[in-house]
Amino acid sequence: MSDLSEPTPGSSPITHHPSPVTYPVSLIARHVLLLLALCGVLFFWNLGALGLTDRDEGRNAEAGREMLETGDWISPTFNYQPRYQKPVLVYWLMSASYKLFGVSEFAARFPSALFGLGLVLMLYLFLARLRDPITALLAALMLALNLQMIALNRMALTDSVLIFFTTLSLFAFWLGFQTTRERRRWLWICYLAMGLATLAKGPVGFLVPLITITLYLSLTKQWGRFRQDGKPLAGLALCALIALPWYAMMWQLHGSDYTAAAQANTVGRFLKPMEGHSFGFLFYVPVLLLGFFPWSGWLLFAWYDAYKKWREFRREAGGQAVAEQATPGPSPLAPRPPDAPSLEWFTAAWIAGTFVFFTLSSTRLPHYIGPLFPAAAVLTALYWSRCVAEPATRGARASVHVVMWLGFLLAGAFACIPWIYDSKIAGKLVKEFPLATQVSMGSGPYIAATILLIGMGLVGAFGLSETRRRASFWAAGGSLAGVVLVLMLFILPAVNRYFVSPPQELAYAAGLNLEPGEQLIVYASTRPSMAFYARRKVLFVGKGEEEKMRAALSQSGRTMILLPETFVEKLPGDVKTYQPILKRYGYLLLASQPMVNIPESATLPPPPSTTKEPLIFGH
Repeated sequence: MSDLSEPTPGSSPITHHPSPVTYPVSLIARHVLLLLALCGVLFFWNLGALGLTDRDEGRNAEAGREMLETGDWISPTFNYQPRYQKPVLVYWLMSASYKLFGVSEFAARFPSALFGLGLVLMLYLFLARLRDPITALLAALMLALNLQMIALNRMALTDSVLIFFTTLSLFAFWLGFQTTRERRRWLWICYLAMGLATLAKGPVGFLVPLITITLYLSLTKQWGRFRQDGKPLAGLALCALIALPWYAMMWQLHGSDYTAAAQANTVGRFLKPMEGHSFGFLFYVPVLLLGFFPWSGWLLFAWYDAYKKWREFRREAGGQAVAEQATPGPSPLAPRPPDAPSLEWFTAAWIAGTFVFFTLSSTRLPHYIGPLFPAAAVLTALYWSRCVAEPATRGARASVHVVMWLGFLLAGAFACIPWIYDSKIAGKLVKEFPLATQVSMGSGPYIAATILLIGMGLVGAFGLSETRRRASFWAAGGSLAGVVLVLMLFILPAVNRYFVSPPQELAYAAGLNLEPGEQLIVYASTRPSMAFYARRKVLFVGKGEEEKMRAALSQSGRTMILLPETFVEKLPGDVKTYQPILKRYGYLLLASQPMVNIPESATLPPPPSTTKEPLIFGH
C-alpha cells in the first residue's frame, strides 16, 4: 500500500488519510548510499580530466568565468560581448563554483553533476513515498545508468539544471494535486520550480511542465478540480515573480537587441532550424532508444501498457456512468471500475508531450528531450516491477527481446567505429585536427562491443526465464556501466589528448604571456573554449576572413596567433615573420615576440611518426 491516494478521473478530492506503510530507515539509507557511490563514479569521477567541448561547453564556461571576473551578475557575456542565448541561472551557479573551487573544467561542470545527483536522489525519494523503496531504487538506477543522462551530468550545459527543476515541478504537482497531505506546500513548490527552470533555459522551463499537466488533466478529465484546488492563477503569478525580474532587467539594460536575440533563440529556434541542427522528423526515435539504453526496450512496452490501461479504464468508466444513469437512485453494491493507474498515465503523458513538443521544433539536438528521462525511468521501473511480480504481464518477454537486439545493434556499431573512422571520417578532419589520419581507435571500441554482446546474452538468459527475470535488470545495468567505464578509461582520454586539448593548452600558454592590451588571434579552428583557456578576449578569425586579421595586425603591441599547422600557408604575408613558439599535436602558436612563460603541458612534442598511433588511454 502507498501512503498516498490517487483519485480516479473526474473524482472529487480525496480527504481521508490512509495509514502509510513504513519501511526500515536502514533500507532507505543503504539505497541512498548506493546511489551516492554510483553517481560519484558516473558524474564526478575525473570530471575535470577532459577539456571543454565546443561549442556550448566553451561558451557557457567562459560566460560564467567572465561574470565572476566582471562582477556583472545580470548581463551574461561571452568574449566580453553580450550573450543573450541563455538565461542567467546556470552562469550564477558556475560563478559560485569557480569561487569555491577555482576556475577549471571541474568547477564549470560541477553544477551539472551536482544537480544530476540531486535529480537521482529526488526521484528515489518520490517513488519510495508513492510506491516502495525497491521500485524507487530501480527507477533511480535507470535514471543514473543511461548514456544521455551520464553525458549531460558531466558537461557544462544548462540541461542538467533544467531537468532537475522541470522534474521537481512535475513531482510537486503530483504530490500537491493527487495526494491527501501537505497539498498547498507542494503546489507552491511546483510553480516555484517552474520559475527557476525558466531562469535556467528560458520558456522551455515552464512549457515542459505546462504541456505535461495540460495533457494529463485533459486525458483524466480533472480540469474542474484543478481550477478549484490547483491555484493556477496564483501559481503562474509566483512563477512569473521568480523569472520575470531578470528578463525585465535585461530588456531595460539592452532594449531591442536583447528582445530580438531572445525571440530568435526561442520562437525562432522552434520555427526554423538554427546552426544546421534540423535533422529528420523522426530524429528523436533513435536518440531515445540509444540515449535511454538499455532501459528503452522496456520503456516502449511500459508506455504502450499505460496507454492500453488508460483506454480500458476510460471504456469501463464510461460504461459505469451509463449504467448509473439508467438506474434510479444510487446503488452502493454496483460494481465500480478498478483503481486507476494514475501515476503511469501521468508519466506516459509527460513522455509523450515532451517528445512531441521537441519533435515539432525545427531545431533538434539530442539533449533537448532530456526532460522526459525522469518520467521514462519511473514508468519503466513500474512496468519492470510488474513483469517480475507477475510473469504473465503483457509484453514481458517481448521487451527482453527488444533490449537484446538494441544491445546487439549497439555492439555492432562499436565494432564498426574503427573502420568508419579510418575510411570515412579521418580524412575529413585533417584540416581542423591535423593528426586525424595518424591515429587509430585502438582496442576500446572492441572491448565495449564485447561487453555488450556478453551482457545482452545474460539479459536474454535471465529475462526470458520467469524465475530468474529479476537478474536481467542487473545484467543490463552492468553492461551499460561497463561500456561507460571503457569510454572513460580508453576512448575519451585519447580523444581529448589528440583532438580536444592541444589548442586549449596553447591558448592557456598565450594567456600566460600576453599583457592587457595585447591580442590573441585564433585562426581557422575557432573554438569558443579558447577564450576560457586564454582567460582574455580573443579575436576569432574564420576561414576566408583573412582581411579581418590584417586589420587587427595593424594595432601596436605583441600579437599571438593560434592555428592548425595546415593553415599556415593561408596566413597573410605580413605574418610570415612571426616566430613559431609552441607546437602541440598539429597546432601552432605564433608570436610577434618571444614568449617568457612556457607551461609544461605545452612544450614541443617529438615529431609524429609515420605509422598510426593507437588511440588508447595511457599511450
